[in-house]
Amino acid sequence: MTARILALCNQKGGVGKSTTTFHLARAAVTRGRRVLVVDLDPQGNLTAVAAAEEVAGDQAGLADALSARTSETLRDVIVPGVWDGLDVVPTAGVTLGVVRDELVIAGAGREGRLREALAEVREDYDLILIDCAPSLDQLTINGLTAADGVVIVTHSKQWSLSGLSQLLDTIDNVRRYYAPSLTIAGVIVNQHEERTISGQTWLEELQAAGQARGFPVLLPPIPKRVVIADATEAARGLDQWNSPEAHALATTYGDHLTAIEGARA
Repeated sequence: MTARILALCNQKGGVGKSTTTFHLARAAVTRGRRVLVVDLDPQGNLTAVAAAEEVAGDQAGLADALSARTSETLRDVIVPGVWDGLDVVPTAGVTLGVVRDELVIAGAGREGRLREALAEVREDYDLILIDCAPSLDQLTINGLTAADGVVIVTHSKQWSLSGLSQLLDTIDNVRRYYAPSLTIAGVIVNQHEERTISGQTWLEELQAAGQARGFPVLLPPIPKRVVIADATEAARGLDQWNSPEAHALATTYGDHLTAIEGARA
């Protein structure tokens, strides 16, 4: 079966895209899926927790597979992940930032480089998750163009919602020019503060925006919990953490994965 490719996006930093990618990948591998995560963020945070071994700054990675100046393919740079069934396309050092600048002046076809690179390995996996950079640059455009669906990760806060319209416009443009079948698979509300009036108010605003623009907001939101960050930094799944709260959160990520994978329209 050909892998479903999902890009996790938001041009705002600090919303937890890498953490969400990590825990969705865990939910998938616990179901016996073959999963590939692609670290499309020059910061390389996902690589640091998802790769089984430390990736050196001068090690070949995603940048080499995307650059026209190198011969490596995506298959050449894939490394094992921290769990059986997980592989990682790593990013470390500064090279992906250099390739981002290369793409700006690359001309025709630059938006499809990641899609072409993934085509070589797509049949090897059941699910491919792309952790996009906190920007709307050529790297993110490549991630969106390569994907079947977009997962928007956001906060229930005013500043996060203010940038949502710009991201939706970018998705519309990618759909129009490069990937006509691209869909919004869901919006995950992360680090939700459920006991605050502000959190509830902005969650309702987000749900209203979803109804108006036709995208699903996945419920329940992911609450703001220290255990999520602790498990991520320890490179462990929430189901591997000795805490009933962590296990309940693992179930929520699993439910979101089910909803995301089922969103095809």
